[in-house]
This record gives sequence, C-alpha cells and structure tokens, in this order.
Amino acid sequence: MQEKIISLLKITEPFHLLPETVLAEISETFTRTEFSKDTLVYRQEVTEMRGVDIIESGEYETFFFDAAENKRCISIHHSPYCFGGISVVLNRVRALKSAIAKKGTVVYTLPKKEFYELCNAYEDFFHYFTSDFGKKMLDEEFSHFVKTPATFEESYFAADQLYSRKIKGITYKSIVSCEENTPVFEAAQMMATHKVSCIFVKKSASEEIIGYATDITLRDNVIAHCLDSRIAISEVMDNPIVSISSDAYLYEAVLMMFKTKSRYLLVKDNGEYVGFLSRNRLLSEQGQSPLVFIQSVKQAESVEELKKKWKQVPDIITQLLGRGVHGEIASQVITTIADTITGKVIEKVIRQIGKPPAKFAFIVTGSEGRKEQTLSTDQDNGIIYEDKANEHREMVREYFLDFAKKVSDDLNTIGFEYCRGNFMASNPKWTHSLSHWKRNYNQWIEESVPETAMKLSTFFDFRFIYGEESIVKDLKNYIKEKLASPNQLFFAHIAKNALQYEPPLTFLKRIKTQTIGKSEVFDIKTAMSPIVDLLRVYALKNQLDIENTGERMKKLTEIGVFTQQQYNEMHQSYYYLMALRLKNQANQINIDKKHPDNYIEISKLTKIERVTLIEIFKTIANFQLGIKVKFTGSF
Repeated sequence: MQEKIISLLKITEPFHLLPETVLAEISETFTRTEFSKDTLVYRQEVTEMRGVDIIESGEYETFFFDAAENKRCISIHHSPYCFGGISVVLNRVRALKSAIAKKGTVVYTLPKKEFYELCNAYEDFFHYFTSDFGKKMLDEEFSHFVKTPATFEESYFAADQLYSRKIKGITYKSIVSCEENTPVFEAAQMMATHKVSCIFVKKSASEEIIGYATDITLRDNVIAHCLDSRIAISEVMDNPIVSISSDAYLYEAVLMMFKTKSRYLLVKDNGEYVGFLSRNRLLSEQGQSPLVFIQSVKQAESVEELKKKWKQVPDIITQLLGRGVHGEIASQVITTIADTITGKVIEKVIRQIGKPPAKFAFIVTGSEGRKEQTLSTDQDNGIIYEDKANEHREMVREYFLDFAKKVSDDLNTIGFEYCRGNFMASNPKWTHSLSHWKRNYNQWIEESVPETAMKLSTFFDFRFIYGEESIVKDLKNYIKEKLASPNQLFFAHIAKNALQYEPPLTFLKRIKTQTIGKSEVFDIKTAMSPIVDLLRVYALKNQLDIENTGERMKKLTEIGVFTQQQYNEMHQSYYYLMALRLKNQANQINIDKKHPDNYIEISKLTKIERVTLIEIFKTIANFQLGIKVKFTGSF
C-alpha cells in the first residue's frame, strides 16, 4: 500500500513539492477509508478534522450550507486532490466547508500531527494552503460564508495577527504637517484642529520630513523651559525620522520602534509617505502579544527585575513556536529583548559611575551581532571609544575598562553568561579606541593567516547597541574600503574557515551522532554553522554591510549571487534548524529543568523531523561544495 500512496502523493498538490524520502516516511502514517454510500463526511464549523484527506478514487462534493440548508458554493473534486488543509491550518481544525463523499470513493488520511510537521518544515508546502485560501477569499460568495476566527490564537498557524498582518492591512493615521519655520503656537493649533497628538515638520518649500513634535515635545521642550511660543517649531522638534514600508509586517514595525527608540513610524508606499503609526497604537492593538513584554522590560529598573524578565523568555518562545511562528521571528524577538536588557544595564552603570569621558559605541558580535540570539547565550561584545589627546588616553581607557567590567558582571547575573573565549568588552583586548580597532582590522585583512581568519569571522558580525552610532559607521566604512582590495589569501582563509564544519551526515546519509551520557545527540549549532559561515564569506566578498544571516541571503539573491531556488532552500533549511534549536532549548529549561545547550537527542525527534534534517544536511553539503569550487584556486 505504501508504494501506492507514494505514487499518489507525487501527483497531488502540494505533496508533490516534498522530497521522495519524506513522502516515503509519511506514507506509513496514512489510514484508508472507502465509502459504500453517499456520506456527509464533514459539516462546516462542526466537524473536527482528524487530518487531511487525499482522494485516490471517486469524488468529494464540497459546499456551504446556507441558513435554509441549501448547498452553496458547490465544487466537485476528483483524484488527485487534498481536502482539509485550509481547515487545519486556518480554521481552528474545524471543517471550513461541508463535504459529501460519493459512493465508492476511497481516501487516504494523513493525521494532523504529521501534517503540522510538514507545514513547519516546508514553507512552500505551507504557503500553498494560505495562498489557496487567499484566492478563494476573492470570491464574494465564498468569503460570505467564511467565519474568521475571533482571535488568531484559536488558529494553530496564523498565531497573533502581529505575525500574519501587513501594515497596509491596518488603518494608520494621516500625516498632519507644517513647515520648519512655523511658530510653535500655530503648530499646536493645527494639532488641536486635526485632533492629533503628533505633527510632522517639513523642510520649507519641500516635501522632505525632517522631524516631528508631540504633546510631550511641547510640554518638555517649550513649557518646561518657559520658551516663547512664537519660536519656530524646528527649534524644539524631535528627530530622527524613522520610516517603514507598507509591505512590512506589524511585528517588524514593533521591532523597529524598539530598536530605534522611536515612538512614531512613518509609513511609505512606493516611495511616498502615506501615514504614520504610533507605538501605543500598535501595542494596544496587539493586546497580549509577546512583544508587549518588551515594553515591560524597558520599564524594569533593577538587575533583579531584569533577571526575572529574562527567565520569562523561554515561555514566550514556547508560545510563539507552538503557534507556528517562524523561527526567524522567534530569534528576532529574543534578540530584541536581549538588546533592551543590555541597554538598561548600560544606562544603570553610567548612572552609577558617572558620564563617560569620551563618546563611545557598545557593540555586540556573534549570534547577537547577527540578530540571531538563542536561549543558550553568552556575552560577545566590545567597546569602541573616540580617540582622545595623549594626556587623556589613560584616564579614558581606565573609565571604559571599569565600565565594561560592571556591565559584564550585571549581564552575567541576569543570565547572559561570561564568554568562554573571553570575547567581551571586559577583556582589555576588546575595549579600545577607534584608531586601535582600525589597526586590528587592517592587520586581520592584510596579514591574513588561518588563525586571524577565525578572529575576523567573529568580529565581522558586529552591530551597534548603545552610544554614538557614527563611531560604528566610521569603522564599518573603513572595513569596507579595506575589503575592496584585500590580501589575495584573505578570502581563501575565510572560505577555509567556513568549510571546517561539515553537516552531521554519515556515509550512508544518516544523521551522525555522538554519545553524551546515555543519549545519542548531534550539535545543532555546529550543524547550522556552515550556512552562517557561507553567507559571511559571500557578504565579505561583496562588501555587504549586513549582519543578519537571513538578510544576507536576501541581498545576495538580489544581486545575483544565488538563484531564487537556492535562496528558498537555504532560507528554509536555516530557519527550520533555528526553530528546532529554540524549541529544544525552551524544553530543556521548562521541562527538563536543565541549563540549555545545543545538543538534540535523536530519540526525541519524530520520523518526519529526522528525514527532514537529512534533506537539510544534504542541501548544506551542496552549498559547501559551491564554496570549494569557487575558492579552490586560492587554497
């Protein structure tokens, strides 16, 4: 029977998108049903789906019952056809339409547990159903009968609207603006007339927005200082202006607001500003969304409070992954929380020891630098401070080393452990002036040897967290210039570094494990490293100022380094592994009550997860082969 099912799946959308090894694995889980008479198999909004049905022979008549029990929106489906995918994914596992199986019809049913796993593992497979639903909703009669869930939490995959809705799908406020030389009192009158709490400021005789003013701006910058209300609004306005595309998702808007510390986002559509969003509006709309948690982190004051907040993160990630939220989003949420905590610690230390004697930038490297933080995390950071006159150098350096130690100690107390390799700002090696950092990079690039290739790899993925961002931009521009004409061995060493980790596959294409205690495990962090390292090599080669692995993939595809198919395979592989890694760590913390690590127990994986991992590791091996071919002349 299995061969028969596999043959059927190969011609049934969207199962035809899956690797044959996966089809062979799931074929064992199907159950067969034959109908001896016309049978109402599913009643809309009543019948709970056991899974999805694949029609082998006969037909399903699907329709909606109207109030008078008449059949509406009738469709006839023959083999090969998959029924029930939309119901399981988007309708709280209740049948979306009613269905009658005609006499002699034979169907094979895949249980919903296995179906969910396929949706989690294969994006194209999952998006087939969401896309199909979107097309059907364009039909007025179909959409008339569809009951949208009261809350998206009732649906397994759609989760919070935060992750499924785009900005263009919500109502944002119209822009009220005035010119930069408008008197403050006139700007306030305009705000009162239009009943808005925010007015945007444009450059005179131009559409360029250069700032904004809110009720709070007028209170803090005008009234509190007893200023004349006839002065120009440009003298008291806030900036900078932060904008986002109307095609972005709501969660991206929230993350951007926290990252930029902006309370307002301008919405752009085709290059033009079409409205704006406020942080309060977004957060209140999301209700109990996990991202509201970030706001509570910002309000925490003590190290103990921040420690409690960090301990809550595994629960939040478990919720997100349990609802089908993409691993990429879950990782970004962790990173945003970690960034917020780091910022709070830095501000606390500055209050404690006094203002810095020089401008500085606090940077993070490694996974946090790439915005890919997990629940098993240590500190990877550094400090870059501006160059000072000789007589002040020692005093400045002494301050920042003391500052770095206190920040590092507090972060360790909260739960961000000291880095085992000592790549931390508290190590004098990684707290230096801008000119010293430039000399470091010059040496790593010009005097390229295998040992420094590893070091540069660690520090190429650095990102600004706190302080003067212009210092980081200065350093990144310097690195970009050096990469335009590096030592000819440089990319060879970097590429070789990217090839040192191999996907954990045996010669017979099984998952290679190691024994720890009584368990057979594999290291998922090491399994993901080839993708991270591969993308870093190409980012360096193409001088991309992008840290995040997913964003690197996207940009490299845009400039023609990868095909769209290669991008799809890489993106799907990497973030499937990321979701599995986060899920494993959350379970270690919440269920096993142990310190999280990167070891996955083979015995705890389902058959679908195992076969999916084997396919992913094959994909990674193929990409590594591409690097070998491209850089082989340099070795």
